[in-house]
Amino acid sequence: MADMKIVFLGTSAAIPTQKRGLSSIVVKRAGELLIFDVGEGMQKNFLQAKLGINKKMKVFITHLHIDHCLGLLGFFQTMSLLGRTKKIDIYGESRLREFIDENFRIINIGLSFEITIHVIDKEGIIANEDDYQISCCRADHSVPAYSYCIKEHPRPGIFNIEKATELCIPKGDLYRRLQNGEDVIVGGKLIKSNEIVGSKRKGRKIGISGDTRPSLKLRNFFDSCDTLIFESTYIHDYQKKAIETFHSTSVEAALLAKESNSGKLILTHFSSRYNDPKILLDEARTIHDDVDLAEDMKTFYIPYTE
Repeated sequence: MADMKIVFLGTSAAIPTQKRGLSSIVVKRAGELLIFDVGEGMQKNFLQAKLGINKKMKVFITHLHIDHCLGLLGFFQTMSLLGRTKKIDIYGESRLREFIDENFRIINIGLSFEITIHVIDKEGIIANEDDYQISCCRADHSVPAYSYCIKEHPRPGIFNIEKATELCIPKGDLYRRLQNGEDVIVGGKLIKSNEIVGSKRKGRKIGISGDTRPSLKLRNFFDSCDTLIFESTYIHDYQKKAIETFHSTSVEAALLAKESNSGKLILTHFSSRYNDPKILLDEARTIHDDVDLAEDMKTFYIPYTE
C-alpha cells in the first residue's frame, strides 16, 4: 500500500495574489514526487511544505504559458543550490526542450543533478512504473496543452491469514508468492493462490486538467477518477469569457466531474478577480456532490476506495 497526498503550491490563474501563487500541484506517492506545472516562484511553497529536496521526482508541464512553466528555472536552481543529486524527469510538448535548453544557455545555469526531457508527441501512456502509470490527453486550450491522469495498477487481493495458518503454510516467501498470484506446493499438496488471496482491488485514479475547455474527450479520459482536479477560472456568469480564453467555469468543471463519474472534485486556477472563490464552490456544489476548493499549501489525502 502506498500513501498518497495532493499538495497545492499555487492556485491562481495568470496573476499571483496575496494568498495565491501561480499554478503548481504536487502528488506525493510512496516517497516519489509527481509535480504538475511549475509556476513562477513555486519553490517557496515547495520548501515550506517540506516535500524533500532529493526525492525521486517527475515534472509534468501542461502547456507553455508563463504561469505554468516559467518557475522551472528558479525551481531547478534552488534544488541545485540545496544539493540535489538525483535526476529529474520532465514531460511536456516538443517546445519544452527548446525552452529549457535556450534558457540554460543564455543564463548559463549549471545544475548539480541531471534532467531528462521526455517529449510528448501523442496521447496515451507516457510513464509506466511497477505499480502505476501516467497518461496524457490533449486539452482544449489556446496553445498545445495536455491533461494528465495518474492511475495505479490493481492491488493484490486481501490475504487470508487464518486460511494460510489452517493449511500450515510457512510464513515468508510462500506468502509473498501466493500474494503475487502464484500457486505453491506445501507438503506435497498444491495450494492455489485464489484459495488464500481475494480478488484484486482497484487502484486509485487522479485526474489533473491543466488549462482547458471541457470536452467529450476529457470526460472520457477522466472516467471514474477518485479525485479530479479541474480548472475553474470563472463563475458561470463569465462563461463567454471562459470560451474566448479557452478556460472553464465552476459549473462546467462540476458537470464534467459528474458526467465522468468522478468522486471528489477539487477546483483550482481561480481568476484574481475573486478575492474569495467560495462563490465558485457554491456554484459547483449545486451540480456535483463532493467538491472542494484548492488553497495554496492545502493538502488532500487520497485513501483507497476498498
